[in-house]
Amino acid sequence: MISARGLTRTYGSTATPVHALDDVSLDVAPGELVAVVGRSGSGKTTLLNLLGGLDRPDAGTVRVAGTEVTALDDEGLSTLRRDTVSYIFQTFGLLSALTAAENVGVPLRLRRTPAAQREERVALLLDLVGLGAHALQRPDELSGGQQQRVAIARALAGSPRVLLADEPTGQLDTETGLGVMALLRAVVESEGVTAVVATHDAVLMSLADRVLAISDGRIDG
Repeated sequence: MISARGLTRTYGSTATPVHALDDVSLDVAPGELVAVVGRSGSGKTTLLNLLGGLDRPDAGTVRVAGTEVTALDDEGLSTLRRDTVSYIFQTFGLLSALTAAENVGVPLRLRRTPAAQREERVALLLDLVGLGAHALQRPDELSGGQQQRVAIARALAGSPRVLLADEPTGQLDTETGLGVMALLRAVVESEGVTAVVATHDAVLMSLADRVLAISDGRIDG
């Protein structure tokens, strides 16, 4: 489902370059949940950004679901992010003026999904993440864990084939984070998506099918 070869990304000036990624290659099979672990600044976020087309590598290639991401123009990247790849961020990224249901439905509105189908899909996903009774609440009326559950439901709304999550439990307490991590494992299986999750959480690592350790921009081993 995901294949990356020779990914290199450097920031900063020529005199003082920062090698965020240095010749990284990896493969992720369909339906696999892979945890990418490493210290802050190790290259986890850069890797996710390159896999999902949020950033472009200085060298190397990425293929997602048979599409060469690194060859896409801006319109192609927008289509990829709309139809194939979804993201879950540490900061939730919910729209404060919208209810939980409306937040989950945003990707479907962008795809012009008919209202009846949209409402059915939103209701199903809110039930899936355990928030069916909170559909009309806004983000400031929800706990951090509930907000992240809404973010997960929103990421799944368009039935993506790939889910990328960057420290999804980073702002949550241990108990709440455990619930969110178990939910991620469950939705990968129930929705049949392929997931790459950047994390430092040992419990999420234990729930992954495979763990990749990254340090100084290189995958160990």
